[in-house]
Amino acid sequence: MSPDSQRVTVSVGDRELQLSNLDKPLFPTGFTKGDMLDYYARIAPVMLAHLARRPVTVKRFPQGVDHKGFIEKNVPKHAPDWIRTVTLPRKGTDRWGKPATSAGSAPDRDTTQFVIVDGLATLMWLVNLASVEFHTPMWRIDQKERKDHKDKPRSPDLLVFDLDPGLPATISECCRIALLLRDRASQDDIELVPKTSGSKGMQLYASIAAKDWPEERTSTYAHGLAEELEHSDPELAVSRMAKALRVGRVFIDWSQNSGAKTTVTPYSLRALDRPSVSTPLTWTEVEEGAERGGERFLAFSPNDVLDRVEARGDLFATVSDDVGGPAGRD
Repeated sequence: MSPDSQRVTVSVGDRELQLSNLDKPLFPTGFTKGDMLDYYARIAPVMLAHLARRPVTVKRFPQGVDHKGFIEKNVPKHAPDWIRTVTLPRKGTDRWGKPATSAGSAPDRDTTQFVIVDGLATLMWLVNLASVEFHTPMWRIDQKERKDHKDKPRSPDLLVFDLDPGLPATISECCRIALLLRDRASQDDIELVPKTSGSKGMQLYASIAAKDWPEERTSTYAHGLAEELEHSDPELAVSRMAKALRVGRVFIDWSQNSGAKTTVTPYSLRALDRPSVSTPLTWTEVEEGAERGGERFLAFSPNDVLDRVEARGDLFATVSDDVGGPAGRD
């Protein structure tokens, strides 16, 4: 296919999309945009549930991941009119538009128009823009019909711990921390579900929709558990953000529970030298990673993840429901 002919029109449901540059390598391994479109189309049956009603931030790499990409929050101006969006305040306000403690522009004229991925067509449209990574917050937009016809953010339905190892610590140390957090959270009837970050660390999620906690309660709870682990195992865990404190330890980033922050969406690719995926895990795999090291066997390619989903289904299904449920321990 010549460069001039690398455009194809496809139908996705009742939408028509024009895809381009399918043969263009986006990763140094030769993984192309066509390969990426194929992966996201095939993983969509499980990934869409984790994107549903969450404002999405994407990381785009039009020239490939070995060139500088950019983060995009605002819907591009050339977006088709059927793309669903939600307009929310930027910095300087919280997500409801009230003044926040951080500095920023005036809330009445400083907003972001986020894309809401409400189906396969929107997902494919974003991927065709070379959106390699997808990141979403711990809350959703209210889907109920409102008199003012405006979408509104709901209270957080997810709790997250983002585990970031400081060299020479690796994902193996993250696994050890994950098991400690799992056991501690279970004392509060909170069932954590693990996934890799797709990079060097991992995240633990729990559905808290049934608790109806406000954002402050969620953040305070996560902070408290992170501090507990730092005090009980200071050689392994740290809850403070200073990078100098992270050497050889795992930073338990509780601050990701802020309404203004996002984490990588389950099943998203990561922009690394090789295409890797943020992959849901079983607790058995986490236990094995803690015992014998997880640097190799806890790294998953797109094909690995597609095979896992075919064999095991969505290991993250319990955290995509509004009411949640206990996570399986396999």
